[in-house]
Amino acid sequence: MSSSITARRGVLVLALVAAITACGGKPAEEAVPTRAVPAGVDAADAALPAGWLHLDGSDVPVAANLAPVLPATVTSDDGEQVVVNDASRIVAGGDDVIAVIEALGMGAQVYAAPLRSATAAGRQAPKQFLFNRTTGVEGVLSLEGTVFLGNSLRRHAELARKLRGAGAAAVVIDDLQPAPDKVRKVAAALGVHEAGNALAAQVQAQLDEAAAIAAASKRRPRVIHLSATGAGGAPTVAGADSASGKLIELAGGLNIGTEAGVANYSALSNEGVVAAAPDVILVTEHDLQLFGGHAGVWKAYPTLKQTPAGAANRVWVMPDVQLKAASVASGSGAVALARALAALPSP
Repeated sequence: MSSSITARRGVLVLALVAAITACGGKPAEEAVPTRAVPAGVDAADAALPAGWLHLDGSDVPVAANLAPVLPATVTSDDGEQVVVNDASRIVAGGDDVIAVIEALGMGAQVYAAPLRSATAAGRQAPKQFLFNRTTGVEGVLSLEGTVFLGNSLRRHAELARKLRGAGAAAVVIDDLQPAPDKVRKVAAALGVHEAGNALAAQVQAQLDEAAAIAAASKRRPRVIHLSATGAGGAPTVAGADSASGKLIELAGGLNIGTEAGVANYSALSNEGVVAAAPDVILVTEHDLQLFGGHAGVWKAYPTLKQTPAGAANRVWVMPDVQLKAASVASGSGAVALARALAALPSP
């Protein structure tokens, strides 16, 4: 690599770091519209502007006709052993956990879910609640679930400890771990350990396929994932330890937030957008709605038009559960993204 290229990248990273203001939390889970299957040009693709692409991996692993074996004894990610006697009314902490439950054919058992869930089972849960760092044990107990499945050690470890102290079954499956591990742990807590192993193996095979596609490619396109949430309602960019940031890197892209060294989802200035010079703009289905459609994306970040991606009108739309959450759909989303990145024409 020449010294001039190295210097240029250093300048870009410094510009991005100066332009990004980190926010502590993650974007709120949001509902998504009916998913489009990328076979030819369907209604969803037809509704997008010219140059935009709907990426949707249609081969998300699923299981059916399972016979759960309960009670199940599992180790929560906070180190505690938990006995799950009844999983008929699940209080779920997030869409990554709910997506696995759906894939196991148990979506109807999701009894309580966060408001604005991105999964069908989450949206259809009998009880909805506002779930954040300050959610109290009394509020969760009042939901009258039979098991709590949290999805974050940062947010749920202390809550889980208090729930157990009150006699409730509470398991935390941390969101920062690889998707296959998460799939196994959710399935084990529901008494379908073997099915979880099978699904996890399929997810891992898809992730490996995406990595192989990326390895065979001769370039690493610069990718910016925009979210309509995550910084007090302001538009944000996916950072280094976000699920989408990791997926972009696996699929062969260079994630803008990772290059800048920021975490989670962070606000990015219009100057930072220009400095980032993305080749591809990623947005999820419901975030596109929150932006107010394609015009709203350009309005949120006017300088996007000045980037290579903006000039080419290269915006790709993906399902939330295939991009934002490390879960059972991650492998399918990774393959779809890797193929699209590999097919990009050389600059």
